[in-house]
Amino acid sequence: MTLGLRPGWLPLRLVIAHRKSVSAIDDLKTYKRCRVQLHGQGIVLRDIVAGAEIKTKSQQVCRAGDFLVAEIDAKVGGFGVVPPELDGAIVSGHYFLFDIDREELDATYLEWFIRSSYFQDQVLAQGSTNYAAIRPEDVLEYRIALPPLVVQRKMAMRLSEIGARLGGISELSRQTRDEARALLASERASVFAEAVAYGTTRLDRWVTLERGKFSHRPRNEPRFFGGKHPWIQIREIESSGKYIATWRDSLNDMGLAISKKFPKGTILVSIAATIGAVGILEFDCCVPDSVVGITPGSETTAEYVYHYLSYVRSHLEQVAPQSAQKNINLEILSALPIPTLTSQQQRRVADRLNKLEVAIHTVRQLQDRRQSEIEATLRSVLATTFRPDRAGSPEAETPSGWSFPAFGSRLETPS
Repeated sequence: MTLGLRPGWLPLRLVIAHRKSVSAIDDLKTYKRCRVQLHGQGIVLRDIVAGAEIKTKSQQVCRAGDFLVAEIDAKVGGFGVVPPELDGAIVSGHYFLFDIDREELDATYLEWFIRSSYFQDQVLAQGSTNYAAIRPEDVLEYRIALPPLVVQRKMAMRLSEIGARLGGISELSRQTRDEARALLASERASVFAEAVAYGTTRLDRWVTLERGKFSHRPRNEPRFFGGKHPWIQIREIESSGKYIATWRDSLNDMGLAISKKFPKGTILVSIAATIGAVGILEFDCCVPDSVVGITPGSETTAEYVYHYLSYVRSHLEQVAPQSAQKNINLEILSALPIPTLTSQQQRRVADRLNKLEVAIHTVRQLQDRRQSEIEATLRSVLATTFRPDRAGSPEAETPSGWSFPAFGSRLETPS
C-alpha cells in the first residue's frame, strides 16, 4: 500500500516492523559483532570473535538496512541503520531489530531523522532516567515526518551533502589537533635526547615518590564521601592538560583516614589502567593507590619533572606487565633515568617546552571551538529540516536558509 503525501507526523509502526532473528552460535565459526555509537552516530563493528568465545549461544542476526535500537542506550542516541558491511553481524537480546518498509521509508532519510532533536526528544520523554530501558512497542510509537519517498530521498541527499562537507572540516580539525600533539611529543623527545649528554640518575634520587591510598573496597562506598577533602582519580589527571585545578568528588573525615592527601604543587602520575597520565596539583588533594605523588627535591624543578614524565609515558606503557589491567609499580617508576641538569638548565628546558605547550593549547582550543560550531551547525540544519510545521511537505526537500556560504565563513578549512 502506498501512503502518499502525509502532512504532519505519523507513528513509525506504519513503516517499520519489529523482528527477532535468532541464530544458534557455532563454536567453530567466527562472527562479526556490531554495536551502536551513542548520539545517533551509527552502527559500527565491535569485534570479530570465535563462536567458542561467545557465552550466550543464541544471538540476533542483523541485515543490512535494519533499524537497530539499543534497549538501554537508546536514551543517549543508541540507534542507527545497519550498514552493508555489517550484514549478517550478530547482537545480543539487549538490542531490537526492525525491518524497514522500503516502499514507504528511505533508510538514509531515517538515519538523518533519528539524529534530529525531534526524534531524540521523543526517546528522552519516556521514563525518568537517561538509561531507563525502552521496549519495541515504544519505538513503534515514535512519530516521524513522512513525505513521499521521492521527497525523502531528495532531503536525504541534501543532508548527506551538508554532512559530508561538515565531516570534511571536522576531519581536518582533528588532523590539526593530532599534528599539534605530535609536535609537542617530538620537541620533548629532542630536548631530552640532548639532555642525556649531561648524564642521568634514578628518578628517586631527585624526587620523593609516594603512592596514594584508599584501603577500602569498593572505592565508591558512599559513607566515605561528601566531606571537605577534595578527591580525584585518574580521569581528572588525564583531562587536566597539565594543571589539575578541578575535582568532582570529596572525602569526609572517615574517607581521609583511609586515604592520603598530597599538597598543592605535587606532581601526580597514574600507575594503573591508564598509565602515565601526569599533572600538577593546584590544591591539596587525596588520591587512591592507582596514583603516585611526586615531590621534587630542592634542586629540582617541578615542571621539568612534569615534561620528563610526559616524555617517557610511552615507555611506561611498554614496561607495564601484559595483564588484564596494565599497571606499573613504584620500583619501575623510581628507577627511571632522568637527565641530571642543573636547576638553571631545568628551568630553560621547562620554559622552552612551556611556550610550545601554550601555543599548542591555543590551537587545540581553536579546533575544539570549531568542532563545537560544526556540531551546532548540523543540529540547526536538522532542526530546520525536520521542523514540525514543514517537514511533512514537499518543499522541505531543501533545508531552507542552509546553503554553504551561510556557514562557510565561520568554518573555514583549517590551514
